[in-house]
Amino acid sequence: MAVIAHLSDIHIDAEPRSLDRARAVMDYLNALPADLDAVVVTGDIADHGLPDEYERARELLRSRHPVLTCPGNHDERAAFREFLLGLPGSTAPVNQVHHADGFTLALCDSSVPGKGEGFLGDETLEWLEDVLTRSRVGIPVLVGFHHPPVPLHTPYVDGIRQFGEDRLAALADRHPDLLAFLCGHAHTPAATTFAGRPLLVAPGVVSTLRLPWEHQDHPAHHVHLDLPPAVAFHVLDEPTGRLTTHYRTVPC
Repeated sequence: MAVIAHLSDIHIDAEPRSLDRARAVMDYLNALPADLDAVVVTGDIADHGLPDEYERARELLRSRHPVLTCPGNHDERAAFREFLLGLPGSTAPVNQVHHADGFTLALCDSSVPGKGEGFLGDETLEWLEDVLTRSRVGIPVLVGFHHPPVPLHTPYVDGIRQFGEDRLAALADRHPDLLAFLCGHAHTPAATTFAGRPLLVAPGVVSTLRLPWEHQDHPAHHVHLDLPPAVAFHVLDEPTGRLTTHYRTVPC
């Protein structure tokens, strides 16, 4: 059995609020009695893409568990690489792969510099195709990115979701070991399907989206700032390949 913690949208800035909420989640994960197989943070690590925000995030995300990140629409690629990952700065997509004993995790950069919506460029899709082709037959692959590639019935988020999703769906059809998709961006825990696979959306850490039937149609009512942060646990049953997801709120 493999257990992957999944959080998203920590939006680290200079304010204590974002730092405190992200720290509460990481303290909870670091205090778990068992080791996790991975902690995945699907984007919007920094709120403004600034070097000092990534330096704070790098310290906050320090853990005994393997921590993997990908950019969101609030992130800036060169600063993300240099100040969060400790790599030479570059504006190329930030794509990363993690090979564990019983699964592979491929994190794709769905950000589009200067825009809110997402898109997987040719370079990223070619990289993902190569990861899936090289993966050992029978080893499940989970693919993560920031932007959901389908509408979630939340008008604000749906307007800046991942577009060009037919290209990703066609790639998935060629690789039966692609087990599920993980994403963030929506600031609400959600589960649906894409390309015949589960699409699992992490809760937001910095805030929680109000669903259309929960608020009046006014921008000020779109988010809860007082609900506690939350995290998802994806449990992979390695003998069967079945994926189960649990959600936990974290006192802050």
